This record gives sequence, structure tokens and C-alpha cells, in this order.
Amino acid sequence: MNRVNLEVCVDTIEGAVIAEKNGADRIELCAALSEGGLTPSTGLMAAASELSIPVYAMIRPRSGNFSYSEAEKSLMLRDIQIAEDMGLNGIVIGAVCCERRLDLDFLSAALGSTRLPATLHRAFDTLTDVPAGVEDAVGLGFERILTSGHALRAELGLDILAETVRRAEGRLSVMAGAGITPENASMILCRSRVDELHASCSVQHPPFPSDELETRLGLVPTSGLKFTSAHSVQALRSAVENWFTTGV
Repeated sequence: MNRVNLEVCVDTIEGAVIAEKNGADRIELCAALSEGGLTPSTGLMAAASELSIPVYAMIRPRSGNFSYSEAEKSLMLRDIQIAEDMGLNGIVIGAVCCERRLDLDFLSAALGSTRLPATLHRAFDTLTDVPAGVEDAVGLGFERILTSGHALRAELGLDILAETVRRAEGRLSVMAGAGITPENASMILCRSRVDELHASCSVQHPPFPSDELETRLGLVPTSGLKFTSAHSVQALRSAVENWFTTGV
């Protein structure tokens, strides 16, 4: 049984430091996790490069679908170079063409433009053909696939997660993400046999008072903001280690 790595996705430098200090093996660095994660700023990349664990930058120019214009693709190639120049350890990227298959031409160019290893993000979950998606990811040279098993949460996509692991045949890592918690981590690992877990380990802070200036101006959501939780990272790390030790 191989050790299960824990990747924590963050969108602040404080969150990155919390993840580093409390058991994360790797960080997915983003902006705007509320939008599913976008490309982080150059300054955030530079600051995160000083951490002691690997940091992978999300390369995603906007929220929404994963079919990109030529202008957006050009921007993504520039962002990949910035991530490399800033000293990060990898990138997280995906792109889909109109047939709901990976955009092989663009992704080949993107991965070929850098020495950095790459994770295929949950664009994989929008593909119509799981076996073809795995083979394409392997052929492109991706290091891992991040997937929820084509479901809203990983615990609802266990069959496709397990199929993805079987199809990968150890040629790349399969990392389960979306709704991973200390309570369901062992079950997901046991039933899918994924190699890694991915989570935000975040908690919702209380809503801003309705009479706060920032709330009245619409600058913050009335529901409150999410922040990386040291306790959540520790608890998930503990759950993963318990499963690694006992297998249950």
C-alpha cells in the first residue's frame, strides 16, 4: 500500500502556510476558489514558491466551461511561463474541445512549453468518454488526473473513480477531489483505490453584518467567506494516515 498524498487547494498565502504547517503534501495555488479556482497572481506565486512543499499553480483564465478562445489559450501559455519563472513546482490545467474530449492540440502545446509537471484538473469530469480521457491524459504526459468521478462530490462518483484508477493502470496518479472530508476519506480510499486526495480544508466564517460598508457595497458575500482551517487539514491528514495504517 502506497502512502496517500494530500493536496490542499488554497487562494491566499495565509492558507498556503496553514496547509504547509498542518500536514499537506502539496498545494494547488489558485485565485477565487469560490469560482472553482482561477490563475493566481504573480505575487502570490512568488510568495508561495518559498514554501517547503511543492506548489502547483492553477492555469485557468476565467470561470465557466473549459473551452477556450485563441486569446485565452495565448494567455494560459503566458501564465504557464510565469509559473515556471516564479519557481513553482507544477501546473494544473485542462481544456476541452466541442466534442467533449480533451483539446489535444492545445494541451500538447501547453505541456510542451514547460519543464513543469502537470495535473489534469476536473475538466476531466466533463468528458463523455472516460477511457478515452484517461488514454489522452497519459498520451499528453499528465502526471495525474484530478476527478470527482463525474459527480458533484467524490463520494457520489465512486464507480467512475474506481474505473479511472483501473484504466490508468499506474501510468499516472488518480486524485479524488470535491467534498473530501475526514469523515468520508477512508471510505473513498477503500472503495475507489485512488492514489491521492484533494481538498480545500476550508471553513465558513460567520456572515458579515448587513450594515458593514463592504457588505452594503457588494464587495463581500453576505453568506461569509471561506478560509483554510488548520484543524481541517490536520483532521484530514490524520484520517488519511489512519487509512494508510489500517486499510479501513
